[in-house]
Amino acid sequence: MSITHRSLSVAAALGLCLAGPAAAQGVLRIGMTASDIPLTTGQADNGGEGMRFTGYTAYDALINWDLSRSDRASELTPGLATTWKADPNDTKKWIFTLREGVTFHDGSPFNADAVVWNFDKLLKNDAPQFDPRQSAQGRIRIPSVASYRAVDPMTIEITTKTPDATLPFQIAWILMSSPANWEKQGRSWDAVAKAPSGTGPWKIAAFVPRERAELVPNTAYWDKGRVPKLDKLVLVPLPEANARVAALRSGQVDWIEAPAPDALPSLKSAGFKLVTNLYPHNWTWHLSRTETSPWNDIRIRKAANLAVDREGLKEFLGGLAVPAEGFMTPGHPWFGTPTFKVKYDPEAAKALLKEAGYGPQKPVSTKILISASGSGQMQPLPMNEFVQQSLAEVGIKVDFEVVEWNTLINIWRAGAKSDMARGATGMNYSYLIQDPFTAFIRHAQCNLAAPNGTNWGYYCDPAMDKLFDEIRSTFDPEAQKTVLRKVHEKFVDDALFLMVTHDVNPRAMSPKVKGFVQAQSWFQNFSSITMDK
Repeated sequence: MSITHRSLSVAAALGLCLAGPAAAQGVLRIGMTASDIPLTTGQADNGGEGMRFTGYTAYDALINWDLSRSDRASELTPGLATTWKADPNDTKKWIFTLREGVTFHDGSPFNADAVVWNFDKLLKNDAPQFDPRQSAQGRIRIPSVASYRAVDPMTIEITTKTPDATLPFQIAWILMSSPANWEKQGRSWDAVAKAPSGTGPWKIAAFVPRERAELVPNTAYWDKGRVPKLDKLVLVPLPEANARVAALRSGQVDWIEAPAPDALPSLKSAGFKLVTNLYPHNWTWHLSRTETSPWNDIRIRKAANLAVDREGLKEFLGGLAVPAEGFMTPGHPWFGTPTFKVKYDPEAAKALLKEAGYGPQKPVSTKILISASGSGQMQPLPMNEFVQQSLAEVGIKVDFEVVEWNTLINIWRAGAKSDMARGATGMNYSYLIQDPFTAFIRHAQCNLAAPNGTNWGYYCDPAMDKLFDEIRSTFDPEAQKTVLRKVHEKFVDDALFLMVTHDVNPRAMSPKVKGFVQAQSWFQNFSSITMDK
């Protein structure tokens, strides 16, 4: 096992942001799983955690997510656009009516020209404001966009390559940063990173790479119900689970993401709160379908899925997991009725491997890329070791290469054929599964393999592509669900991924933290939170 992950000590990570009196009223300090502060310029990196902390805090999209409730899955809600609709006479054209009276943090106005400028920074390589780092995060999120234009100062028209009913979900990923601030910072995105300007409920007031970011309320935010109640939000990178727990125990932070499962009983007995909620998440191995990959054999893919003791893994995680029965969460409206049952059946796994010419005495040998931490990755090192042992017992020998989370994301974008993949035939990657594009299409459409998208394993099946075309051309939500069920059934019946478990998004926090509502989402609303003395 080769480890390239670099960790920070608690003291180094916290030293600058915690000088002076600790736990001042109205200041919330969060220990993230990321090893660095996510990109602050608009399109955050570090996966869903980046969007959670430096994305939807400081920025808005044309379409936002409703993060106000814990009792149902988050839904799309108006953001910087008040309405959007496809033209019934030409469903490739969408009209977005923009919100009046919104200003960026630097005081400049938000309008249609700013929207065009932001799309150009991601999609137009020869634009002065084009930013490769942001483009790497945002371009892959909007593969359907063919063109865009300002119709008038408060109206945008977006044209898709083909009719695509999933466009609103794609647009929700694209965050708006200030053109005027980019000019003010000398047309330098490096300078903007230190003095960013969005339209969101929080302003990024201080930023030190690998150490901290400090956010303060945007008191002029257009949605008065989301003006933050805290005085300050401090983000601290703490990629090691035990370091996060130690920081919480010592009072150096007030909240940690993904606490170590074995620390939960003592944290609870010490008065700390554990907050969980099911959310659109799966923890998988994304399998390569390149020419020499053993995963091209469906018998080996199914055997791997039958080899994992998911209930044992749940117990190992202190109960903080929902065992996978498919790619989607059990009971999801898109689940359908797959014929292949994802369950623990090691004897059936051995039989399939024997049929394929393998077994404990002649194992399948392969390498899988994993991370030591990261957004949605749960507890990746011990969990992957658990899966590794399960597979070894039936005749699948796995070696790991451990890389830093953002490096893994870059490998995911580069594709399994890239030299960056280091000869691996799979990677452990947790996925957001809250809309048709992010749940299914981006992983498996033929033409979304690198460099066009994130079909990492180069899977290609014309029958699947036909289903994806049906999803895009079906604008009626109920009719679209019928197609989505067929897609999920094919994902499971063809065992396209090693489907392991679903996270419940655990957070441990001080009892001083009040007013937090944990949404069923990868993203969260921090505006309602207050801190007791």
